[in-house]
Amino acid sequence: MRIVDIRALEGPNIYSPKPVVRMLVDVGKWDDVSTKDLGGFKERLLEKLPGLALHHCCFDRPGGFLIRLEEGTYLPHVIEHVALELLNLLGQDVKFGRARWWEKTIYSVVFGYEGKYAALEAGKLAVRLVEDLICGKDVDLPGELSKIERYSAEMELGPSTSAIENEAKSRGIPVTRIGDGSLLILGYGAFQKRVEATLTNRTSSVAVDIACDKILTKKMLSLAGIPVPDGIPVYTEEEAVKAAEEIGYPVVVKPVDGNQGKGVSLNLKNEKEVREAFRIASGYSPKVLVENYIRGRHYRLLVVDGKFVCAAERIPAHVVGDGIHSIRELIEIVNSDPRRGEGHEKPLTKIKIDPVVLRVLSKHGYTLDSIPENGQVVFLRENCNLSTGGTARDVTDLVCPENKTLAERAAAMVGLDVAGIDVTTEDISVPIEKSGGAVIEVNAAPRIRMHLYPSEGESRPAAKAIVDMLFPGTPPKFPLVAVTGTNGKTTTVRMIAGILAHHGLKVGMTCTDGVYIGELCVKKGDCSGPESARMVLLDPSVEAAVLEIARGGLIRGGLSYDKADVGIITNITGDHLGQDGVHTLEDLIFVKSLVAEQVKPQGYAVLNADDIASVEVRKRLKGNVIFFSLEEDNLVLRKHLCEGGRGVYVKDGVIVLHSEKDFLPLMKVAEIPATLGGKAKHNAQNALAAVAAGWALDVPFETIKKALLAFKCDENNNPGRLNIIDGGRVRIILDYGHNPAALEAVIATAKAMNPARMIGVIASPGDRMDDAIVMLGQVAGRGFQRLVVKEDEDLRGRRPGEVASLLVRGALSAGLKKEQIDVILKESEAIAFALENAREGDLVVIFYEKYETAVKTIREALRSRMESPAVAGIV
Repeated sequence: MRIVDIRALEGPNIYSPKPVVRMLVDVGKWDDVSTKDLGGFKERLLEKLPGLALHHCCFDRPGGFLIRLEEGTYLPHVIEHVALELLNLLGQDVKFGRARWWEKTIYSVVFGYEGKYAALEAGKLAVRLVEDLICGKDVDLPGELSKIERYSAEMELGPSTSAIENEAKSRGIPVTRIGDGSLLILGYGAFQKRVEATLTNRTSSVAVDIACDKILTKKMLSLAGIPVPDGIPVYTEEEAVKAAEEIGYPVVVKPVDGNQGKGVSLNLKNEKEVREAFRIASGYSPKVLVENYIRGRHYRLLVVDGKFVCAAERIPAHVVGDGIHSIRELIEIVNSDPRRGEGHEKPLTKIKIDPVVLRVLSKHGYTLDSIPENGQVVFLRENCNLSTGGTARDVTDLVCPENKTLAERAAAMVGLDVAGIDVTTEDISVPIEKSGGAVIEVNAAPRIRMHLYPSEGESRPAAKAIVDMLFPGTPPKFPLVAVTGTNGKTTTVRMIAGILAHHGLKVGMTCTDGVYIGELCVKKGDCSGPESARMVLLDPSVEAAVLEIARGGLIRGGLSYDKADVGIITNITGDHLGQDGVHTLEDLIFVKSLVAEQVKPQGYAVLNADDIASVEVRKRLKGNVIFFSLEEDNLVLRKHLCEGGRGVYVKDGVIVLHSEKDFLPLMKVAEIPATLGGKAKHNAQNALAAVAAGWALDVPFETIKKALLAFKCDENNNPGRLNIIDGGRVRIILDYGHNPAALEAVIATAKAMNPARMIGVIASPGDRMDDAIVMLGQVAGRGFQRLVVKEDEDLRGRRPGEVASLLVRGALSAGLKKEQIDVILKESEAIAFALENAREGDLVVIFYEKYETAVKTIREALRSRMESPAVAGIV
């Protein structure tokens, strides 16, 4: 067995609205093998994973999967359940899975997840485990799971960042993680906010520099009259001892620019301790601070946006004796708590034995092998940071108003939007000016897990406060429109982008010829996949997004967003069948439906009432729908309007917007330049979809009208889509049509232009099935009087000439004669030939592969015709 492809689909996808892992697994020789034919496999599998016996599978009770194993099921189905059970063992509560045939001996195995990195590794392990168990090999499952657990802990977000992510998502604010670190982008486009841990895009770099310099911080706080301990910066041991004697014992020694309590030594009472503490601190920074030791408890006060939010008492790492175990063993017992992990991955951090721990134990007369009495508390550190194994107790309700104000003033003096104010005092309910306490530090990017997961007391809404600061009130509107379908997607996308641009918004757009930010094309090529969409959604200048969503991207990557304001399906015909596991029109409807399904509750799905397949999508939807139709009497539309729905249709040549409350004639179809005076029916349909989108987004009707009046099928507005080129004695249509429905639409428009003859320059993508290519040739054979057959430069696995011969076969079967067909495989040569041999009054319809190549060739051919004294015609 081998994994052909494995990926995490992090947004809504065709399998589930929630994230899934999709693996393509080639089972090879095990393709037709059932579990009932594998002697001992079921027993070995259940011995390793006894939890599989409780899986429901397709039955509505535990044990369903066991029944399937006994009756006989296929191995991709087993891999699915093994992956789910591995994730359950790793602490992820997931049940959704699916295994389906893809092609040949390859199967699609899909399963849900909570943590992406563990899920990807679990999928790989599931395939290895199943094959090894078939072959009777032993597998060190605990060891493998431990590896995954460690890797996942390194890669997943920590508690602080996860809390901010979850808080944002709970408000409908989309969250994008950038890379494998802690950088999150909350929201889209110009309205996005950025967070890394608890640093935000509002955090001043100057403020961070001040907070990281403990000496500078103390000076700033002193200027405000905030109590701070006396301190002296030093660079050598001798200077440290001298400073301690000058300040007076006990003292604190710490690195000037350290963090998380690293290198900090407290309550030092003599020269020996100071020297040892200096050596530890200087390992973190060449500049060390010797301070007066402030007696009392250690508190962290969180200030967000200038306001006190919550507070916790921080307790140094410690163990409690039981009279049996040594301190070393007690540390191991404490570290076995599932709430403890490495670094900041979990609510608490494991206690590490290092020189600081050894020094603190020695100071109190202990070693790691000492056995404390039952109930004896043994502190392992004097600093109380959670990152060094400390714990926290919520004291928010105990903080007096004066200390709250003091914390707010300290944050303001340093200039931080999110600040952790460390205070040492005997009693946080007493103003520190009276208790003899002091502000010890001001922390930029303070960890908030102590407030979210205190060991004692209630959790506090620290993440909520941060998100409230970034998004006060209702999150700003960011119009997001997604368009899918077989034909018309690009033109519809461009029309909608034009409407929103006329509405005064800077629009980001993706389509099959590039990514556009406003008027600027920032990337060329087919950009109708999820990565291109993210490029638009994360651009900080974009105020609205219009995204073309292609079939392939939907299958391989899912959606790059959670919910759209408008999801449009232009039409669905049998293109791309036989690819990516899509074998029937019903499969294609299922895939395309995702765009209409993933619409906000107050948003709209826009469907083509003239297209039977698009109408089928309606059955899958629960939300609002706008139907559009070229026919006033369309039965689907009429029924929808009678039920109180919205519709956009053509009545007596006029586009009408119709709902329970409105009946608005907008404009004549013939007025829209893209319809060529009403001749281009398919562009009239695209315009109806665009009008429906504008209506759904509450764009003023006059703005919609102005935008459509300005939209032309030319090089500037709609390059490569029904572009009409005046060649003097001949006319040219340049279009991207590459399936039968697209050709039929363009041919119908061309006939309405009343040419003397119609000459088609056609090709077909090589990845289509033979029958589909032949059908394309048949459509062309019925529609054109002459054909020039070419091939795409990208043959997509075909032999040279193979696609052309299929097209010719189709054209001949439609009644065209051999002498009416020329085969010229290279695109530029085929276009040049057709134009050189066209007669006066002819209309040459060119379906291109590469837009720039086609345009260049047309210009050169037309220039040559103008310079030629005579032009030969095709006879």
